Amino acid sequence: MTLVPTGLSSSGGPRPAPARPRAGRRLALAVTAATATALLPALALPAHAAPVTGDRAEVLGTDSPDAVGGSYIVTLKSGDSGLSARSQAGEALVRKYGGEIRHSYNSVLNGYAVRASAEQAERLAADPRVASVTQDSAVRLISQADPPSWGLDRIDQPDLPLDQTYDAPESGGEGVTTYVIDTGVNTSHQDFGGRASSGWDFVENDAVAQDGNGHGTHVAGTVAGSAHGVAKKADVVGVRVLDAEGSGTTAQVIAGIDWVTEHAEKPAVANMSLGGLLNGELDTAVRNAVASGVTFTVAAGNNSLPAALFSPARVQEAITVGATGPDDARASFSNWGGTLDLFAPGVDITSAWPTSDTASETLSGTSMASPHAAGAAALHLGDHPAASPAEVEAALVEKAAPGKVGGAGLGSPNLLLQVGD
Repeated sequence: MTLVPTGLSSSGGPRPAPARPRAGRRLALAVTAATATALLPALALPAHAAPVTGDRAEVLGTDSPDAVGGSYIVTLKSGDSGLSARSQAGEALVRKYGGEIRHSYNSVLNGYAVRASAEQAERLAADPRVASVTQDSAVRLISQADPPSWGLDRIDQPDLPLDQTYDAPESGGEGVTTYVIDTGVNTSHQDFGGRASSGWDFVENDAVAQDGNGHGTHVAGTVAGSAHGVAKKADVVGVRVLDAEGSGTTAQVIAGIDWVTEHAEKPAVANMSLGGLLNGELDTAVRNAVASGVTFTVAAGNNSLPAALFSPARVQEAITVGATGPDDARASFSNWGGTLDLFAPGVDITSAWPTSDTASETLSGTSMASPHAAGAAALHLGDHPAASPAEVEAALVEKAAPGKVGGAGLGSPNLLLQVGD
């Protein structure tokens, strides 16, 4: 699954690199509604790899429209007889079939991202020590662009009209670490006041997760910016899994989740404002990360379809967030359904931008809704640092304002995020 933004300008061309705010509507959808509908027959995941010949087995996901050629996610069998992906024997297994290991996962999957030919992948899939081999695929940013922000004002009061203030717990999420798994973060932006740092860059494989796109910095600003953020005292760590064009793969995203799980300074929240078609390995990685004690917030997606059709939006253990506009109606692009936990502001949200240390930009999308919930989770953890991810989710759902979302969608929880007392 390739994680790439399908950003469109008003003329229909690619979304440009970070630039100053401008009029006009720009979209960065996971899949357009028409495209997503056309792809629905391909969304089902095969349960197991079936034998093809004596020395080959089926590779999952090869027929996906988002398939990335020559790249595979290999999961090893667990149990007493299973190999560890990071053991010498585990690494030798891939070399035996001519593959090259790109990432070894340690915490969220027992497996690795592998570069191999189709024949090598099929032979690897037939090895009795291998649980599955899945074709890597594209992942997309889940955002849109427009002007101006009102989201903070909305989440501290249950009813309209807005009162032009934002009141939140005085703790501000202090002592909580928030991880933004995205395009990187401009850590020197003044909105972070020295509270932002780089975790790891899985695009350039170094320790500086710079943001050449803008999406990650914008998301981080909504989570914890001193001006634009929900949790104004929380720390921010950028984990870069998408490049300057917003492109990346499921393998890179899982590597980012794995890094967060292994290095998380708790209490911790991780936000993923990205997604794509159903992917079992990505979903498993998020579930295992949550099981380790990290609260995850994820964007529902911008397809105006059931969120259950997309990963990681369908992961029940994560907090899945749909988007609303200033009138409290579900945003026309927002995914919906019982997979969602709640809604949050996601239209015309202004936040930090990486073109300078003072720049801002206004965007729309469930990408912008999810970090509101991440900030709210950080606020709760600031006051209740021992809370488990399930307890954080329950607290956000309990505090949310019921019955406010217009046209929430069939099966959707009619709950609007709240952080006020």
